[in-house]
Parts: sequence; C-alpha cells; structure tokens
Amino acid sequence: MFPARRFAAKKVALFGLARSGEACAAALMAGGAAVTAWDDSPAAVTRARAGGLPVDDLRKADFARFDCLVLSPGVPLTHPEPHWSVKAAQSAGIEIIGDTEVFAREIEGSGARMVAITGTNGKSTTTALIGHILKSGGLDAHVGGNIGTAVFLLPPPGRRSIYVLELSSYQIDLMPSLQPDVGIIMNLTPDHLDRHGAMENYAAVKARMIARQAPEDTAIVSIDDPWCRRVVETRTSRSRLVQMSVEQRLEDGVSGPDGILTLKRHGAEIARIDMGPARSLRGKHNWQNAAAALAAGDALGLDGDTIAAGMMSFPGLAHRMEEVGRLGKVIFINDSKATNADAAARALAAFPAIYWIAGGRPKAGGIAELEPFFGHVRCAYLIGEAEDEFARTLQGKVAFERCGTLDKAVAAAASDAGNDAASEPAVLLSPACASFDQYPNFEVRGEAFCAAVRQLSGVVVNRGEAA
Repeated sequence: MFPARRFAAKKVALFGLARSGEACAAALMAGGAAVTAWDDSPAAVTRARAGGLPVDDLRKADFARFDCLVLSPGVPLTHPEPHWSVKAAQSAGIEIIGDTEVFAREIEGSGARMVAITGTNGKSTTTALIGHILKSGGLDAHVGGNIGTAVFLLPPPGRRSIYVLELSSYQIDLMPSLQPDVGIIMNLTPDHLDRHGAMENYAAVKARMIARQAPEDTAIVSIDDPWCRRVVETRTSRSRLVQMSVEQRLEDGVSGPDGILTLKRHGAEIARIDMGPARSLRGKHNWQNAAAALAAGDALGLDGDTIAAGMMSFPGLAHRMEEVGRLGKVIFINDSKATNADAAARALAAFPAIYWIAGGRPKAGGIAELEPFFGHVRCAYLIGEAEDEFARTLQGKVAFERCGTLDKAVAAAASDAGNDAASEPAVLLSPACASFDQYPNFEVRGEAFCAAVRQLSGVVVNRGEAA
C-alpha cells in the first residue's frame, strides 16, 4: 500500500469494505485524508474495525461535510436504482468516485504510465498477457485492477512504472479523469444491463476508456463487433488509433483472421507473429487478446521479436482454457471459467478432437446454441444438475455418458481419449454452467478438475498463472 497524498486534508466518505475498499481507505489515511468508512455488511465493518480503519455508520452522517464519496464499484451507481450512499452524496452535491480514480490522480505527474483494458470478454487474459510481455521485455510492469490485485496494493509509482489495469464498466463509471497512455477496448456485447439500463449506456461507459486521451496516447479498439465499430466511428479524442480484427485482414492496424498476427502501418508490415506455437493462446478469441497485446507492446516501445517471445512463454490464466497436463498425446484443458454456452463455444471451437466434460447448474438456454461445434466433440461426459437437460440436447447428435461427478468424468474421458487416433485429443472441462450445485465457485471446480487429472497414472502436470 502507498499513500494517496492528493487527498491530504480532505474529508472522505468511503462505502464498500472489500479488499479494494480497505486498501483505498488505508492509502487515503496514509496520505492525510480524514476517512469515514462503512459497509452494508456487518462482517465487513467488523473486519475493517479490527484492522484499524475508522468505521462509522454513514447512514447517520451529514454528507455535506464530506469532500467526496469513494464508492465500491460493486455498489449500484445508477441502475436498478442508486444506492442510498449515492443518493446521499448526490443530495449533498459532492463527487462520487472509485478507488481507481483516487489511484489515477495519485500517479498523475509521477512519470508512471497506465495501460487500461476493458471490454465484455477477454479482459483478464489480455491484461495478464500484456503484463507478462512487458515484464519479459524488461519493463517495470505491474498488473492489477479488476483482475485481482487492488490498485493500492500495487507498488508505488516510479518514473518507469507501467500499470496494466483491467477495468470493468463499474470502475470506469467511477473514473471521471480516466486517461490511459494506452487504452484498449476488446469487444462489446450485451452484459451487466441490470447495472447500466441499456446496451447504449453500457457501451457509452466503455467508450470513456479512450474519450479523454491526448494525441500522444494510443487507443486500441476492435472493429469486429458493431458496438466497437460505433466507438471508433464516433470518437472525438485525438489519440493515435490502432484498429484490430481477427475477422478480416487490415492494412493499418493489427489483424490475424488465420492465426498469423500482423501489425501494419499504412500497409507497411511492422511485425508478424504466428500464434500456432502459443499453446496458452489457442482459438480466435485468444488471437484477439494477442492482437491487443501486440499493439500495446508496440505502443510502449517493444519490438516484434520481444513481443512474440513473451506470447510464446505466457502460461495462461488459471481456469481459462488452461492446459494443466498431458498424458501421452492427450491434453487436459481446464476451462472452468466457461459458466455459460457463449464462453464454452470458444473452447469447443479451438480443439478438433474433444472429450467434453460439461454440466453443473444450467443457465437459461442450455447448450442448444453450441450445436455448430458438436462435430468437434467425440463424446460428452455430463455432471451435476444439468445432466438430464444436456442429455436431451445431445441425444442423437453427440455420444454422451452420465457421470454425475467430476472425478468420474475425468477418468472416463481420459480413458476414451487415450484410444483416439487424433494427434492431440483434448479432455476439456468447459462446463457451460454455473458451479453452485457442486462447488462454491468456478475456481474450486477448476481445482477439483486439476486434482482429478493429477490422480491419473503417468500424467505430466503443469499450471498457469493465477488470475
């Protein structure tokens, strides 16, 4: 933790005492701010009080005495309706910001640079990948934000520091001064509409990523979906724009519809990277992540060979198409993060010979939309509450077994995959379901898969980076 000195002598109300809230409260106090913190959770209040934070019931406070409200990004700002703390701050006429805004103000003028990544899908992998490439290239890079490490738990800013931050729409909504040196918008599809009210509002918040950039800054934006194209077409900032696509070849920007990424400026090729050997970046969705990383690395002064080397050594994120082991020619892929059909589609598209472990607590719509990928599936191994529903969908289209539990599914899939003539059959956990019927979260489910793989005789195990 490092002090937030820009708020010295300010009176700050802080609502939300999860890890990022606690870290921000401590940073504000260390910087000389007078903080009053609170949370709707009694357990969070008790924990914060035990940790020495100044907690007091903000429901009884006069917000007019505060200079600002620092709000947890998980607390409703606008929809379905503003939280009571937001209403109190608005009535008092004080600004409402988040911990990432406090952080952005603190590093301003320090010489530190910010790479900020947002979008609907791929944010975490892209953030981790960029951080890995920059560190591999000898740069002083630190990864945090929505990906897991609260910003005030990162090292203090230095002249050569580069902060690589994943930013959710909730965080951007609380960052009025957001101006990253490199701002990335990966893709935009309907998400979090309960918090933003409409897709137009959600897209508008995401577009703020590049709205305030200066000419020396870089905006990297996909043009593979209509909402991102609209962001490009309507942007008014004067930053350098790098478009990216994995659907078409671009003569100016980064593209790779065939898995061969090229970075071009006005037709001249600057870098070329074959994604085939990058085992942790399989599939077109990962090519998009890599395209963003190539553009970001170039913007920060790395050459193509250095960026390519970083991509090849990137171990991947846990539970996201993570190659966790190998038994002969059979590979074991942990994609436990795929909690719905749309996420599972990416994994099913990435491997030609799949022994698919699916199931859990089903989402609306089930797996019917995955039928175009059924040709890749040799056999499905069904677990959890979705067994019956998924069996009905697969009947007559894909061979399947009812396994009930993950350990039984892994054993059955491994045995069958070992007899496959394919060069690299994949035992794939990509459940297309929530985990809550059998596991408290997708991480625990993914670890259970890894544990079952480790129990197989002769398996060679490896693990990726933690999220």
